[in-house]
Amino acid sequence: MIKIEAKSPQAKEANLIVQGLQSYFVTQLDKVAVAYGEGKICQSVSWGRDEGRHGGGVRYETRDGVFNRGSVNVSQVHYDDDETKRLSSATAISTIIHPASPHAPSMHMHISWTQMRDGSGYWRVMADLNPSLVSDSALDKETFDRMLQETTTLLYTEGTAQGEKYFYIPVLQRHRGVSHYYLEGYKSDDFEREKAFVSKVGEAVIETYIEIISAKLALNLPITEAQKEEQLAYHTLYLFQVLTLDRGTTSGLLVHNQNDIGIMGSIPSHINKTLLASWRDQMPSPQEYLLDEIFTALPDETPTPVNEETKKALADAIRTHYHRYTEALSLQAQSDALPPTVQNHQ
Repeated sequence: MIKIEAKSPQAKEANLIVQGLQSYFVTQLDKVAVAYGEGKICQSVSWGRDEGRHGGGVRYETRDGVFNRGSVNVSQVHYDDDETKRLSSATAISTIIHPASPHAPSMHMHISWTQMRDGSGYWRVMADLNPSLVSDSALDKETFDRMLQETTTLLYTEGTAQGEKYFYIPVLQRHRGVSHYYLEGYKSDDFEREKAFVSKVGEAVIETYIEIISAKLALNLPITEAQKEEQLAYHTLYLFQVLTLDRGTTSGLLVHNQNDIGIMGSIPSHINKTLLASWRDQMPSPQEYLLDEIFTALPDETPTPVNEETKKALADAIRTHYHRYTEALSLQAQSDALPPTVQNHQ
Protein backbone atom coordinates (compact mmCIF):
# COMPACT_ATOMS: atom_id res chain seq x y z
CA MET A 1 0.00 0.00 0.00
CA ILE A 2 1.32 3.41 -1.01
CA LYS A 3 0.59 6.19 1.48
CA ILE A 4 0.40 9.65 -0.03
CA GLU A 5 2.11 12.30 2.12
CA ALA A 6 0.79 15.80 2.77
CA LYS A 7 1.95 18.43 0.27
CA SER A 8 2.60 21.21 2.77
CA PRO A 9 6.33 21.92 3.34
CA GLN A 10 5.68 22.34 7.08
CA ALA A 11 3.81 19.03 7.25
CA LYS A 12 6.67 17.33 5.42
CA GLU A 13 9.21 18.72 7.89
CA ALA A 14 7.01 17.79 10.85
CA ASN A 15 6.78 14.27 9.47
CA LEU A 16 10.58 14.02 9.31
CA ILE A 17 10.80 15.13 12.95
CA VAL A 18 8.30 12.60 14.30
CA GLN A 19 9.74 9.80 12.17
CA GLY A 20 13.19 10.62 13.53
CA LEU A 21 11.92 10.54 17.11
CA GLN A 22 10.18 7.24 16.41
CA SER A 23 13.34 5.67 15.00
CA TYR A 24 15.40 6.92 17.95
CA PHE A 25 12.95 5.65 20.56
CA VAL A 26 12.49 2.25 18.92
CA THR A 27 16.29 1.82 18.80
CA GLN A 28 16.52 2.61 22.51
CA LEU A 29 13.66 0.24 23.38
CA ASP A 30 15.36 -2.53 21.41
CA LYS A 31 18.53 -1.93 23.42
CA VAL A 32 16.52 -2.33 26.64
CA ALA A 33 15.12 -5.61 25.31
CA VAL A 34 18.64 -6.86 24.55
CA ALA A 35 20.06 -5.77 27.92
CA TYR A 36 17.22 -6.85 30.22
CA GLY A 37 14.96 -9.16 28.21
CA GLU A 38 15.16 -11.78 25.49
CA GLY A 39 16.38 -9.43 22.79
CA LYS A 40 13.13 -9.43 20.81
CA ILE A 41 12.97 -6.21 18.84
CA CYS A 42 9.92 -4.06 18.10
CA GLN A 43 7.88 -4.94 15.02
CA SER A 44 6.31 -2.48 12.61
CA VAL A 45 2.67 -2.39 11.55
CA SER A 46 1.45 -0.10 8.77
CA TRP A 47 -2.01 1.32 8.17
CA GLY A 48 -3.49 3.63 5.55
CA ARG A 49 -6.21 6.27 5.78
CA ASP A 50 -8.64 5.54 2.97
CA GLU A 51 -6.14 2.96 1.63
CA GLY A 52 -3.35 5.52 1.79
CA ARG A 53 -5.05 8.23 -0.25
CA HIS A 54 -5.21 10.48 2.81
CA GLY A 55 -2.01 9.30 4.43
CA GLY A 56 -1.71 6.79 7.27
CA GLY A 57 1.07 5.69 9.53
CA VAL A 58 3.43 3.12 10.98
CA ARG A 59 3.53 1.94 14.57
CA TYR A 60 6.18 -0.16 16.25
CA GLU A 61 4.93 -2.60 18.87
CA THR A 62 7.11 -4.08 21.60
CA ARG A 63 7.47 -7.85 21.46
CA ASP A 64 9.90 -8.58 24.29
CA GLY A 65 8.66 -9.84 27.65
CA VAL A 66 10.46 -7.01 29.44
CA PHE A 67 7.49 -4.89 28.32
CA ASN A 68 3.88 -5.44 29.33
CA ARG A 69 2.87 -3.48 26.25
CA GLY A 70 4.38 -0.72 24.18
CA SER A 71 3.56 1.19 21.01
CA VAL A 72 5.40 3.96 19.15
CA ASN A 73 3.00 5.29 16.55
CA VAL A 74 3.66 7.89 13.84
CA SER A 75 0.84 9.04 11.61
CA GLN A 76 0.07 11.73 9.09
CA VAL A 77 -3.47 12.30 7.85
CA HIS A 78 -4.25 15.01 5.30
CA TYR A 79 -7.02 16.28 3.06
CA ASP A 80 -5.09 17.84 0.19
CA ASP A 81 -7.76 16.67 -2.24
CA ASP A 82 -10.71 18.02 -0.25
CA GLU A 83 -10.78 21.81 0.07
CA THR A 84 -14.10 21.68 1.92
CA LYS A 85 -12.29 20.57 5.09
CA ARG A 86 -10.88 23.22 7.41
CA LEU A 87 -8.15 20.82 8.56
CA SER A 88 -5.34 20.43 6.04
CA SER A 89 -3.16 17.86 7.83
CA ALA A 90 -2.25 16.36 11.21
CA THR A 91 1.17 14.81 11.82
CA ALA A 92 2.03 13.13 15.11
CA ILE A 93 4.06 10.72 17.18
CA SER A 94 2.11 9.10 20.01
CA THR A 95 3.77 6.55 22.24
CA ILE A 96 3.06 4.69 25.45
CA ILE A 97 5.33 2.17 27.12
CA HIS A 98 4.22 -0.12 29.96
CA PRO A 99 7.16 -2.16 31.35
CA ALA A 100 6.43 -5.62 32.70
CA SER A 101 8.10 -4.89 36.02
CA PRO A 102 5.94 -2.82 38.39
CA HIS A 103 9.16 -1.15 39.59
CA ALA A 104 9.64 0.54 36.20
CA PRO A 105 7.15 3.34 35.40
CA SER A 106 5.07 3.72 32.27
CA MET A 107 5.50 6.76 30.04
CA HIS A 108 3.34 8.56 27.47
CA MET A 109 4.52 11.12 24.93
CA HIS A 110 2.68 12.91 22.14
CA ILE A 111 4.07 15.53 19.77
CA SER A 112 1.97 16.73 16.84
CA TRP A 113 1.75 19.42 14.17
CA THR A 114 -1.74 20.46 13.08
CA GLN A 115 -2.11 22.61 9.98
CA MET A 116 -5.26 24.33 8.82
CA ARG A 117 -6.45 24.98 5.25
CA ASP A 118 -5.30 28.62 5.43
CA GLY A 119 -1.72 27.50 6.14
CA SER A 120 -1.69 28.35 9.86
CA GLY A 121 -0.62 25.66 12.28
CA TYR A 122 0.39 24.80 15.82
CA TRP A 123 2.14 22.11 17.87
CA ARG A 124 0.88 20.02 20.77
CA VAL A 125 3.46 18.62 23.18
CA MET A 126 2.59 16.11 25.90
CA ALA A 127 4.75 13.99 28.18
CA ASP A 128 3.82 12.23 31.40
CA LEU A 129 5.39 9.67 33.75
CA ASN A 130 3.05 7.02 35.11
CA PRO A 131 4.36 4.66 37.81
CA SER A 132 2.41 1.66 39.07
CA LEU A 133 4.07 1.90 42.49
CA VAL A 134 3.49 5.57 43.30
CA SER A 135 5.04 5.25 46.77
CA ASP A 136 8.40 4.35 45.17
CA SER A 137 8.34 7.02 42.46
CA ALA A 138 9.73 10.14 44.18
CA LEU A 139 13.18 10.00 42.54
CA ASP A 140 11.75 9.15 39.12
CA LYS A 141 9.32 12.07 39.38
CA GLU A 142 12.12 14.42 40.38
CA THR A 143 14.24 13.27 37.43
CA PHE A 144 11.40 13.60 34.92
CA ASP A 145 10.26 16.97 36.27
CA ARG A 146 13.79 18.35 36.16
CA MET A 147 14.22 17.23 32.56
CA LEU A 148 10.97 18.94 31.56
CA GLN A 149 11.89 22.14 33.37
CA GLU A 150 15.36 22.33 31.85
CA THR A 151 14.10 21.48 28.37
CA THR A 152 10.95 23.61 28.16
CA THR A 153 12.27 26.57 30.24
CA LEU A 154 9.80 29.48 29.88
CA LEU A 155 7.02 27.13 28.84
CA TYR A 156 7.39 24.80 31.81
CA THR A 157 4.88 26.46 34.12
CA GLU A 158 2.14 26.61 31.51
CA GLY A 159 2.73 23.06 30.31
CA THR A 160 2.73 21.53 33.78
CA ALA A 161 -0.36 23.49 34.86
CA GLN A 162 -2.30 22.22 31.85
CA GLY A 163 -0.92 18.72 32.32
CA GLU A 164 -2.06 18.62 35.94
CA LYS A 165 -5.52 19.66 34.83
CA TYR A 166 -5.81 17.37 31.82
CA PHE A 167 -4.62 14.18 33.52
CA TYR A 168 -6.74 14.59 36.66
CA ILE A 169 -9.42 11.91 37.20
CA PRO A 170 -12.29 13.56 39.10
CA VAL A 171 -14.11 10.31 39.89
CA LEU A 172 -11.04 8.90 41.64
CA GLN A 173 -9.73 12.26 42.91
CA ARG A 174 -6.22 11.58 41.70
CA HIS A 175 -3.98 12.08 38.68
CA ARG A 176 -3.07 9.44 36.13
CA GLY A 177 0.62 9.76 36.91
CA VAL A 178 3.10 11.79 38.92
CA SER A 179 4.56 14.12 36.29
CA HIS A 180 2.38 15.70 33.60
CA TYR A 181 3.19 18.14 30.80
CA TYR A 182 0.72 19.38 28.18
CA LEU A 183 1.52 22.36 25.95
CA GLU A 184 -1.35 23.20 23.64
CA GLY A 185 -1.22 25.56 20.67
CA TYR A 186 2.53 26.13 20.63
CA LYS A 187 3.49 28.45 17.77
CA SER A 188 5.70 31.44 17.05
CA ASP A 189 6.84 33.52 14.13
CA ASP A 190 9.74 31.13 13.51
CA PHE A 191 8.99 27.58 12.33
CA GLU A 192 12.66 26.61 12.60
CA ARG A 193 12.64 27.59 16.27
CA GLU A 194 9.47 25.56 16.79
CA LYS A 195 11.02 22.50 15.18
CA ALA A 196 14.12 22.80 17.34
CA PHE A 197 12.00 23.07 20.48
CA VAL A 198 9.77 20.04 19.86
CA SER A 199 12.74 17.95 18.73
CA LYS A 200 14.66 18.88 21.86
CA VAL A 201 11.72 17.98 24.11
CA GLY A 202 11.09 14.68 22.33
CA GLU A 203 14.72 13.59 22.51
CA ALA A 204 15.02 14.60 26.17
CA VAL A 205 11.86 12.70 27.13
CA ILE A 206 13.09 9.56 25.36
CA GLU A 207 16.59 9.72 26.84
CA THR A 208 15.37 10.43 30.37
CA TYR A 209 12.76 7.68 30.28
CA ILE A 210 15.25 5.10 29.01
CA GLU A 211 17.63 6.12 31.81
CA ILE A 212 14.87 5.72 34.41
CA ILE A 213 13.68 2.28 33.36
CA SER A 214 17.19 0.98 32.66
CA ALA A 215 18.24 1.93 36.20
CA LYS A 216 15.21 0.14 37.63
CA LEU A 217 15.62 -2.97 35.51
CA ALA A 218 19.35 -3.18 36.27
CA LEU A 219 18.52 -3.58 39.98
CA ASN A 220 16.54 -6.75 39.18
CA LEU A 221 14.33 -6.14 42.21
CA PRO A 222 12.08 -8.95 43.43
CA ILE A 223 8.38 -8.58 42.63
CA THR A 224 5.85 -9.42 45.31
CA GLU A 225 2.26 -10.50 44.77
CA ALA A 226 1.14 -7.27 46.38
CA GLN A 227 3.16 -5.28 43.85
CA LYS A 228 1.67 -7.27 40.98
CA GLU A 229 -1.81 -6.46 42.28
CA GLU A 230 -0.90 -2.80 42.64
CA GLN A 231 0.32 -2.76 39.04
CA LEU A 232 -2.86 -4.44 37.82
CA ALA A 233 -4.93 -1.84 39.69
CA TYR A 234 -2.90 0.93 38.11
CA HIS A 235 -3.28 -0.55 34.63
CA THR A 236 -7.04 -0.60 35.30
CA LEU A 237 -6.92 3.08 36.20
CA TYR A 238 -4.93 3.77 33.03
CA LEU A 239 -7.55 2.08 30.85
CA PHE A 240 -10.28 3.94 32.72
CA GLN A 241 -8.68 7.34 32.14
CA VAL A 242 -7.90 6.72 28.47
CA LEU A 243 -11.34 5.36 27.57
CA THR A 244 -13.51 7.74 29.59
CA LEU A 245 -11.56 11.00 29.70
CA ASP A 246 -8.88 11.22 27.00
CA ARG A 247 -10.04 13.54 24.22
CA GLY A 248 -7.33 12.46 21.80
CA THR A 249 -8.36 8.81 21.97
CA THR A 250 -12.05 9.58 21.62
CA SER A 251 -11.68 12.04 18.73
CA GLY A 252 -9.45 9.62 16.85
CA LEU A 253 -12.02 6.84 17.19
CA LEU A 254 -14.94 9.08 16.19
CA VAL A 255 -13.28 10.39 13.04
CA HIS A 256 -12.72 6.95 11.50
CA ASN A 257 -12.33 3.24 12.31
CA GLN A 258 -9.26 2.54 10.17
CA ASN A 259 -6.68 2.54 12.97
CA ASP A 260 -8.52 1.29 16.04
CA ILE A 261 -5.68 -1.01 17.14
CA GLY A 262 -3.12 1.76 16.83
CA ILE A 263 -5.25 4.31 18.67
CA MET A 264 -5.85 1.80 21.46
CA GLY A 265 -2.15 0.92 21.63
CA SER A 266 -1.84 2.58 25.04
CA ILE A 267 -3.98 0.00 26.82
CA PRO A 268 -2.03 -2.40 29.08
CA SER A 269 -2.24 -6.14 28.45
CA HIS A 270 -4.44 -6.94 31.47
CA ILE A 271 -6.72 -5.07 33.87
CA ASN A 272 -8.91 -5.80 36.91
CA LYS A 273 -12.50 -5.89 35.61
CA THR A 274 -13.98 -6.09 39.11
CA LEU A 275 -12.15 -2.95 40.18
CA LEU A 276 -13.28 -1.17 37.01
CA ALA A 277 -16.92 -2.03 37.75
CA SER A 278 -16.62 -0.61 41.27
CA TRP A 279 -16.26 2.91 39.84
CA ARG A 280 -19.57 2.86 37.95
CA ASP A 281 -21.73 4.57 40.56
CA GLN A 282 -19.29 7.47 40.81
CA MET A 283 -19.59 8.33 37.12
CA PRO A 284 -21.46 11.50 36.06
CA SER A 285 -24.47 10.68 33.91
CA PRO A 286 -24.53 9.40 31.19
CA GLN A 287 -20.95 8.12 31.57
CA GLU A 288 -22.07 5.20 33.69
CA TYR A 289 -23.49 3.78 30.47
CA LEU A 290 -20.10 4.17 28.79
CA LEU A 291 -18.54 2.14 31.57
CA ASP A 292 -21.28 -0.48 31.09
CA GLU A 293 -20.39 -0.72 27.40
CA ILE A 294 -16.68 -0.96 28.19
CA PHE A 295 -17.40 -3.64 30.77
CA THR A 296 -19.42 -5.65 28.24
CA ALA A 297 -16.60 -5.46 25.69
CA LEU A 298 -14.09 -6.93 28.15
CA PRO A 299 -13.69 -10.72 28.56
CA ASP A 300 -14.96 -12.38 31.74
CA GLU A 301 -11.55 -13.42 33.02
CA THR A 302 -9.40 -12.45 35.98
CA PRO A 303 -7.04 -10.77 35.36
CA THR A 304 -8.85 -9.49 32.28
CA PRO A 305 -6.84 -9.63 29.03
CA VAL A 306 -7.06 -6.82 26.47
CA ASN A 307 -6.13 -8.30 23.10
CA GLU A 308 -6.69 -6.94 19.58
CA GLU A 309 -10.22 -8.33 19.36
CA THR A 310 -11.07 -6.67 22.66
CA LYS A 311 -9.53 -3.37 21.53
CA LYS A 312 -11.80 -3.34 18.49
CA ALA A 313 -14.81 -4.06 20.70
CA LEU A 314 -13.80 -1.24 23.05
CA ALA A 315 -13.41 1.16 20.12
CA ASP A 316 -16.89 0.27 18.87
CA ALA A 317 -18.31 0.74 22.38
CA ILE A 318 -16.87 4.26 22.61
CA ARG A 319 -18.19 5.22 19.17
CA THR A 320 -21.64 3.85 19.99
CA HIS A 321 -21.78 5.75 23.26
CA TYR A 322 -20.80 9.16 21.90
CA HIS A 323 -23.02 8.84 18.85
CA ARG A 324 -25.87 8.25 21.30
CA TYR A 325 -24.81 10.84 23.88
CA THR A 326 -23.02 13.58 21.93
CA GLU A 327 -23.33 15.97 24.87
CA ALA A 328 -21.18 13.62 26.98
CA LEU A 329 -18.08 14.77 25.11
CA SER A 330 -18.13 17.82 27.39
CA LEU A 331 -17.43 15.51 30.34
CA GLN A 332 -14.02 14.48 29.04
CA ALA A 333 -10.69 15.84 30.27
CA GLN A 334 -10.51 19.61 30.21
CA SER A 335 -7.73 21.90 29.08
CA ASP A 336 -8.32 25.64 28.97
CA ALA A 337 -4.91 26.29 27.40
CA LEU A 338 -4.70 29.25 25.09
CA PRO A 339 -1.97 29.51 22.46
CA PRO A 340 1.08 30.55 24.51
CA THR A 341 3.11 33.66 23.87
CA VAL A 342 6.46 32.32 22.74
CA GLN A 343 8.12 35.24 21.02
CA ASN A 344 10.87 35.35 23.65
CA HIS A 345 11.25 31.61 24.04
CA GLN A 346 14.72 30.25 23.41
